[in-house]
Amino acid sequence: MREHSILDSILLIYQEIIAQLKTGKEFPPSLLSQGCSIIRRFIEDYHEKLEEDYLFPCFEKADKFVDLVRGLRMQHRLGRHLTDNILNMATQTSLNDPENRKKLLESMHLFIQMYRSHKANEETVLFPAVRSIVSPQTFDELGDTFETKERDLFGENGFENVVVRIAKLEKSLGIYDLS
Repeated sequence: MREHSILDSILLIYQEIIAQLKTGKEFPPSLLSQGCSIIRRFIEDYHEKLEEDYLFPCFEKADKFVDLVRGLRMQHRLGRHLTDNILNMATQTSLNDPENRKKLLESMHLFIQMYRSHKANEETVLFPAVRSIVSPQTFDELGDTFETKERDLFGENGFENVVVRIAKLEKSLGIYDLS
């Protein structure tokens, strides 16, 4: 579930970008595209892929939460579509066009709204039930597989490196300092 903290951080970044867009404050579109690239690579291509390839089939095989899993898979597809939309509009030209700006705001709002619910369902319903549908050995094997995949995709300190990238985005947007 620590991977959800990456998603949470990007949702906060998206919220701040939305606030800045609504007030007309200027910011480099590269900040948005950098956030999208973290979503694409870490959340969609890694985290969601693990869920789709390893966790969701366990629930389907056990015939538990099948409707929820179906809905989560659908949200993964929709999330990828929204990320494409956001990435395509993360340009100064799009930000300067009122119609594109409106579409960007809508896509970001939908992304945030959907993933808050998505994450809550996984954390409160799905993930806590994993141990009840797989053996302790399978659970440990899943953990080992996930760690290996993370290391293969992102290097030895992959998670930590993503956290550093997020901190840089937060600093650039002025939302890093909690005080």
